[in-house]
Amino acid sequence: MTRSTGFRAVLVATVAAAAVAGPPGTAQAALKAGHAPGTPAGLTVGDQARPLNVEGAPLFGWTPRDRDPGEVQTAYEIVVRDASGQTVWDSRRVRSGSQEYVKYAGPPLAPETSYTWTVRTWDKTGKRSPWARPAAFDTGLADKDWQATWIRRTTGEADDYTLARKDFTVGRSRVVRARAHIAAGQQYALHLNGQTVDHGPAFEYTDDGFYKTVDVTSKLQAGKPATIGALYHWYGSGQGRPKGEPGLLVRLVIDHADGTRQVVVTDGSWKVTRGPWKNAPKRNGDAGDYIEDIDGTAAPLGWDEPDYDASSWQDPQVVGAHPASGFTHLHGQETALAYRNVRPVKVTRLDSGALVADFGTVIPAVPVVRFRDGTAGRHVDMHASYVLNDDGTVSRSKDDNQSTDLSYGYTQRDGDQTFRPLTYVGFRYLEIAPGSGAKPGDISAVVQHNEVTRKGGVHTSNAGVNAAYDLMARSALYGSQTQFVDTPTREKGQFLGDSVDVSTAVMGAFGERRLTRQAIREFIASQARYWPDGRLNAVYPNGDGKRDIPDYTEMFPGWVWEYFEQSGDTSTLADAYPVMSAAADYVRRYIADGTGLVTNLEGGSGQYKYGIIDWPATMRYGHDMDTAARTVINVLGVDVLNATARAAEALGRTGDAAALRKDAGTLAGNINAKLRRPDGVYIDGLKDDGAQSTHASQIANAYALAFGVAPAGTRGKVESYIAGLGLQMGPMTAHRLLQALGDRPDDVVTRLTATEGPGWGNILARGGTFTWESWDAPETGQSSSHPWGATSLVEVQRTLLGVTVTAPGSSAVRIKPPLTGLDRASGTVPLQRGDVGVTWKRAGHGFSLSVDVPVNVRAEIHVPARSVRDVHVAGAGGARFTGMRDGYAVFEAGSGRLSFRSNHS
Repeated sequence: MTRSTGFRAVLVATVAAAAVAGPPGTAQAALKAGHAPGTPAGLTVGDQARPLNVEGAPLFGWTPRDRDPGEVQTAYEIVVRDASGQTVWDSRRVRSGSQEYVKYAGPPLAPETSYTWTVRTWDKTGKRSPWARPAAFDTGLADKDWQATWIRRTTGEADDYTLARKDFTVGRSRVVRARAHIAAGQQYALHLNGQTVDHGPAFEYTDDGFYKTVDVTSKLQAGKPATIGALYHWYGSGQGRPKGEPGLLVRLVIDHADGTRQVVVTDGSWKVTRGPWKNAPKRNGDAGDYIEDIDGTAAPLGWDEPDYDASSWQDPQVVGAHPASGFTHLHGQETALAYRNVRPVKVTRLDSGALVADFGTVIPAVPVVRFRDGTAGRHVDMHASYVLNDDGTVSRSKDDNQSTDLSYGYTQRDGDQTFRPLTYVGFRYLEIAPGSGAKPGDISAVVQHNEVTRKGGVHTSNAGVNAAYDLMARSALYGSQTQFVDTPTREKGQFLGDSVDVSTAVMGAFGERRLTRQAIREFIASQARYWPDGRLNAVYPNGDGKRDIPDYTEMFPGWVWEYFEQSGDTSTLADAYPVMSAAADYVRRYIADGTGLVTNLEGGSGQYKYGIIDWPATMRYGHDMDTAARTVINVLGVDVLNATARAAEALGRTGDAAALRKDAGTLAGNINAKLRRPDGVYIDGLKDDGAQSTHASQIANAYALAFGVAPAGTRGKVESYIAGLGLQMGPMTAHRLLQALGDRPDDVVTRLTATEGPGWGNILARGGTFTWESWDAPETGQSSSHPWGATSLVEVQRTLLGVTVTAPGSSAVRIKPPLTGLDRASGTVPLQRGDVGVTWKRAGHGFSLSVDVPVNVRAEIHVPARSVRDVHVAGAGGARFTGMRDGYAVFEAGSGRLSFRSNHS
């Protein structure tokens, strides 16, 4: 391509892009010839396609569609109708580009009621879309609406498995709608007519718990006898599990075609009995899970079906009508678990006769074993594990299994039966003792994780990068349960620092929103429950009550802002803002007068006192913990102030924003004045006497770069310093190193793929299938299933694929492929407003880039080039050239597919 031809191509693209912007004259006339928008798709309420327990004002979302390039939504209209088709609310035409979390503003909605809604949109030329296909939602229950009684079995057992049941007859009129609402402490399985219709944990405080709603319309037949039942499991306090109280609350509502409503609730007429679990020790002393040893001979077969003889069962203890003593508040759970049956990739029969199943990767799951020809009284020992011994048996070593006893037991009855425990753990291998009667084809597992409905992906010219991305994406998903867990095996608690890491990863890889929003709101509640001084709990919910880690509190405001930038959820940002502001004041109070630095930030204990920095301790790589004004803590303090300022600005609190930005600038200035060596490299902090530490850790310098504290003129020197250190940060914080090295993609690739020394490549080279708690986990007995090492997948998306969100709700993105490091990359990033697709390739002196941008999104596209004359742009709508910047020709474009070709060197 000649230079003149290339220039003409860019000029044409620029003119076309200008037409997209809609100036007066012929360009505007040309726009009016475009098409009307397509039918909006992807209708959600609170990010759910069909929610069953919406509380408060519904938050509507949709995806505008338009085949014209460069299109945006300029207006919308929402209509909500009741079951009879009557209009409850019509928003009329609202001039707005918002397509996410649009708040219902009509009259109060009735509780426990189904509604439908639809939406239409207008494009930039004023053309209107068809109405979307109606979607539905149900409203939830207020505490006063339950009219049900908490019940339980009277027992002093520390590990309480209780079965409860109730027989009834369905009314004779056709069933048109049936919903079962359930709450329990602390796990449950809901049964109806012999089927399990829902199950999950309920690890919350009893004064602020969750209930779940299940659609059971298809499970009930008019005029037929029916049985509703539940298994609940209470086992006291532990990681991620407040002590609470055992109890069960159920409300089944059946609406009939003749307009009548039938309600079945827990009360004194139910019957309860002990479940067939034997008393067994705890798996470890930390998390509080118990070994599951199930007695098949004691299983009451058919207990959840009509005509079962429950005369030997006992009457329940009636706690009281909800809200009752100890159970004072419930709200609808937005999250859900997804379950998937998997088979082993290999089953080996050992010389002893034992079977060893290999599931290929570490999975969060319950093992399932079918015994087709059981013998009454035969006890079968089973052991799960992360590791195999040399002789092919599974390792029972605590060092290999996170200090956790991963054994199971089952006592058979005669005949065909299936062993399936209730509580998941993380494992890869399962060994079944000899003489069990099990066959290789009878072994499986049920994997569980937080429900996600979208998935991105990245594939590059480097197999090591691809493997690292896949490792991190799988780990992040498997670490997302009904809480973000520390690990699915040992500590299942929702740690704040871990949650920030895992949430960031699953938002990036899967477009996740609901679990992140729930976790943010739970940590908001932790401040109200425990911390009037502005801190947040280090783990919440949890069994040990009030406990904090200072730098975990500092991570919270930045996390909320990241969620808001990804989602555009102003309601959650507004709810979090007072907590963010309190955290900012907490940091401000510990800025010492003499140095202007955050000093001995109060909180934590033992090795966490004044800040965890990195964890485990071996991952600190010599960081000087004997400092009072720690660089890492101060840099995070700057982020607390800046993130809270951004939130204040987004919420229209301009005065707050200005004050916060001023304080952030002052603190950053003091860091640069007092926490650097003469060569610009950051030291770990100041001692109590004001003397500088002599140690300059990688984490201190990486944080200064990643959070924008390092001045532009010194960044190159600091980047070179940290790049020269290899990887001296743990999996918890290593994403900040890759973020700091974002302008050095070669180094990012090296860090992701190196098979020697710390890193993801080494995990893979050593057979790891889940990110680790520490790079030396096998040697130190640390967790081999720690999802906090997954966060760096976001840096793969940003630095190596080249996609970064730059405005709330993903209304704007930057697409900037790296200049070096890889030959090609392609991938999809799931954003709030749709999937962004990118494919780029470098060949010789040429470069090609293809992008696919969703409707209602603006893109800033960077094309490697010496000059704009070297760039050819193709695609309807084109792109507007805005200037040359750091080896790139920069363009702006709207929605649609575009391709770019350049001679970049």
